[in-house]
Amino acid sequence: MSLRLRVIGLLMLVAMAATAATAWLTLRQVTSQVRESDRAGRQEVSRITGELHAYGFAHGTWEGVSPTVAELERDTGQRIRVTTESDVLLADSDALAGREPRAVSSRPPVPVDPRPELRFPQGKVPLASVKLTVTAIGEYRAVAAYQTCLTRAGVRMTARPNSFGIPRISTDRRPPQCKEPAGDADPGAAQDHDAASTCVSDPRLAACLQRVFDERTASVAPPRLQVRLGVRDESPATLAAAPTVAVAVGVGLAVILGGLLLSRAVLRPVRALTLAARGLGEGDLERRVPASGRDEIAELGRAFNRMADSVQTGEERQRRLIGDIAHELRTPLANLRGYLEALQDGFVEPTPELLDSLHEEAMLQQRIVDDLQDLALAEAGALTYHHAVVDLLDVLDTCRTAHRAQAEAAGVSLELEGPQRVYVDADTDRLRQVVGNLIGNALRATPPGGTVTLALVRHGESAVLQVRDTGKGIPAEHLPHLFDRFWRADAARGRATGGSGLGLSIARQIVTDHRGTIDVESTVGAGTTFTVVLSTVPAAAR
Repeated sequence: MSLRLRVIGLLMLVAMAATAATAWLTLRQVTSQVRESDRAGRQEVSRITGELHAYGFAHGTWEGVSPTVAELERDTGQRIRVTTESDVLLADSDALAGREPRAVSSRPPVPVDPRPELRFPQGKVPLASVKLTVTAIGEYRAVAAYQTCLTRAGVRMTARPNSFGIPRISTDRRPPQCKEPAGDADPGAAQDHDAASTCVSDPRLAACLQRVFDERTASVAPPRLQVRLGVRDESPATLAAAPTVAVAVGVGLAVILGGLLLSRAVLRPVRALTLAARGLGEGDLERRVPASGRDEIAELGRAFNRMADSVQTGEERQRRLIGDIAHELRTPLANLRGYLEALQDGFVEPTPELLDSLHEEAMLQQRIVDDLQDLALAEAGALTYHHAVVDLLDVLDTCRTAHRAQAEAAGVSLELEGPQRVYVDADTDRLRQVVGNLIGNALRATPPGGTVTLALVRHGESAVLQVRDTGKGIPAEHLPHLFDRFWRADAARGRATGGSGLGLSIARQIVTDHRGTIDVESTVGAGTTFTVVLSTVPAAAR
């Protein structure tokens, strides 16, 4: 599976998980809110119907109910329309508020019946209650008429049911000449004890008595109401799934778009790196990738470019090395071949001088091959070292003794400056090879009467070894190439006087393998100084 598909898949998984969690939390919250809203709605309906029932029960008529409806609309915020069963409008909250009446909700109306419900003791109906029911009908007729008069007179009143449920009226202020209505007396108190105590448990009798009571009082009792609440097309308090689905789809599209942009931003440099790496493997060493920014992809591009530069530099160095080796070996081998063919054909006499020259030329080629082998091993990290604690003063003295004859033949003074002994962990033979190469170069560069000085000083935890000469010096522009293979500052100098051109390269590699450094300073006409710095060995480790 490609990286783009993996990125998009991961982002989609994260988006789906986040959307599902959000939808679940939203559903829980909205469900709770819907339940609370439904509970509050039921309480409001119960309050509205309860207060309307209380008004009809207390007043015995629906006249003057409009202020109560307006107050209920203000308290509950419900749109209330009150009509009778015969669809006679009694009150409309929109009209009372001065608004254009809106279409009522299609929900079924809530009935409100203000007529009293007969009460019978302990659910059993005494047979004498048949007569009492007839009496209660008369009482209710009187009470209802009385209530209507009081209502029309604007008198505030309260009502509480008596033992049979007939309203018992009381007013805030009653004139002294007023008498308690006949309905205030308990109609069952005057009944015969035996008849009153004779009861039946048939619930159909209670329902029949209630029906007779309702029918006989229908002409005077307030009519039953039809209360409609709400407005048509009012959205119920439910969770709409469409917005949730739309949000989920939007999040998914945004994630896909983000994944495509992200994968494009990532894959474009990766694709460029792939093409550049393929081209590099096919030999196109000039191929590079654009690297801008500070992110990981840009850093990868810069690392690839550095690697390509290193590969190109190494390839060019290898080509130059092969060319230099061919150049160094072609001329002497051609000379050897020419002399051997001349000797074979008898054109040249095999004199001792000629044989010595040919032998010297062969030994020179052998030395070049040996140097190349040492350099290849050193650069590959395969050069063998035998480390031990070495006294550098002894190394310098040994090298001075070995080159004294050459110095005397060249008329150059070879001196040693070593105020103290300095010990390092190194391979003695390899250090002698380095110092000997530096001395040989210094003797060749110093004219007769000059001086080559071997100096050794201790500087902190480092040993500083110097080979100074008073030769003609090296121009500054040649110093960066001094340690290159087969490089000579004077191209006119031959192998007999200029060496193979590999000694300094080998010396630098040996010093580097000893975790040291080698530098050169030179002034034209004054001389050259090579400085080797190595780490010293503590006295406890000697």
